[in-house]
Amino acid sequence: MKLLEGKVALITGAGRGIGKAVASKLAENGADIAFTDLEINETVEATAEELRKWGTRVEAYASNAADFEQTHAVVERILADFGHIDILVNNAGITKDGLMMRMSEAQWDAVINVNLKSAFNFIHALTPIMARQRSGSIINMSSVVGVSGNAGQCNYSASKAGMIGLAKSIAKEMGPRGIRANCIAPGFIITDMTAKLPESVREEWCKTIPLRRGGTPEDVANVALFLASDLSSYVSGQVIHCCGGMNC
Repeated sequence: MKLLEGKVALITGAGRGIGKAVASKLAENGADIAFTDLEINETVEATAEELRKWGTRVEAYASNAADFEQTHAVVERILADFGHIDILVNNAGITKDGLMMRMSEAQWDAVINVNLKSAFNFIHALTPIMARQRSGSIINMSSVVGVSGNAGQCNYSASKAGMIGLAKSIAKEMGPRGIRANCIAPGFIITDMTAKLPESVREEWCKTIPLRRGGTPEDVANVALFLASDLSSYVSGQVIHCCGGMNC
């Protein structure tokens, strides 16, 4: 029997990158997958089709994760389509970097809304469902900069730190109902976004990492699989760093 057989996972922002890798890993291990993205385009449709190779049900939904009403509506649609939701991965996120003195209110609000408010929206919509089931695993995709901070990323760091506090609080609130909440804090992960950095920058970055390499989306997905499955049935309120020792 596969680790997640019979489970339904909802993953936000899973059209590409880390979210896609998490969706693929959970599907490979037996989970049916519902994932959201801002819009259904060719990339999202291709992701859904690719995930179906694992033989589980996969459906993509257009939804603005930062919008409270849209979030509740899409959760109701997914619940109607799948019957239950067992795993939530809050992965939707953006960056709008800049020094605090030059950061606009719009830059701050956009990052906080997409990264942190979206996690609130989905947890708010799903905790009553999981409470009735007396089970559920919530995984917030935070970052090492949510723990250590980073110059030029005050908005991003604050949003990722907020996701940690949110998960720890939900773990305390919902633990008696059988719901677990944890965070993953990725470090330097090689994605389309980081691949655009100059080679020299990436090389210098890797020199600061004890394992001397960047991580892969699959590295993060493996941690998500652990937290989504019963392998972590007594793990809640924790932050697991997936950073090659960067934040040790």
